[in-house]
Amino acid sequence: MLIRSFVPAHITAFFVPVFQDDPLKTGSLGAGINLDKGTNVFASIETGTLERHVHIAFNGEPVKRDEAVISYSVAERIIPRDFPGEVEIWQYFDFPNGYGFGNSAGGALGTALTLSYAFGGTWLKAAKIAHEEEVKHRGGLGDVIAQLAGGIEVRVKPGGPGIGVVDNLFFEDYKVLVVPLGRLSTREVLDGDVVKVIERKGKLALEKLLREPTPERMMTLARAFAEETGLLSGELLELARELDKVLKIPSSMIMLGKGLFALIKEKEVEVTKSILANLDVPYDVAGIHEGKPKVGRWVG
Repeated sequence: MLIRSFVPAHITAFFVPVFQDDPLKTGSLGAGINLDKGTNVFASIETGTLERHVHIAFNGEPVKRDEAVISYSVAERIIPRDFPGEVEIWQYFDFPNGYGFGNSAGGALGTALTLSYAFGGTWLKAAKIAHEEEVKHRGGLGDVIAQLAGGIEVRVKPGGPGIGVVDNLFFEDYKVLVVPLGRLSTREVLDGDVVKVIERKGKLALEKLLREPTPERMMTLARAFAEETGLLSGELLELARELDKVLKIPSSMIMLGKGLFALIKEKEVEVTKSILANLDVPYDVAGIHEGKPKVGRWVG
């Protein structure tokens, strides 16, 4: 049996981390965008061995348990302990790991959905497991529940699936420009002194967005959040200012990655590509994924 799931990449525009003793009550407030590119997970399930074996690969390359501890932990919770067979989980990422596209959550949620589809379960139970393992292993706080919501999302109550509350903004005719330049450790940022500033500025941004809930307002608030927290600075800030010269809506920093994103109209695509090509930096243009992730039997 071969099962496939797709989980959209998720970019956080701004956020407020919320920590509780219960992983399901831990999460984040904030806003972000789900892309029509992301993580594809395939699960191959074959019976016939005397005991259970689980293998995971990233982009075609097998990974050890300590290199994929979140996805292995998800698999261990869903695959029956007495299952006599081989389970191979193949995760393919459209964006690099560690660049702020929610790959960790995409792999966790995609693994939970494919295995739950095969062995039995529900969307909510699968998503809860993915969120809990993300939190326990410091992969992320709000990506799973945001990816479940799709579209341009606003996390208005913190927590995992079933506890947190996510709303969506209306939008039309926008593409998402992404400029992925490098890695940024979520763990290092959340363990640093900047957290207090993030909490204060993130709450203020959320209050302002809820008073004027539009994609345009979200991007303006995201840019202010990125600069005022000091996360967007140096060469990355200079690049953002170059993009500002040709974009109607300000770009901002991918939270948390060394990169930028922007909402752009079709007429802005070519001039933006031209500027980025001249600056010799990598970029991509994606659509916005609406609705839930996808999961089902794969037949070819």
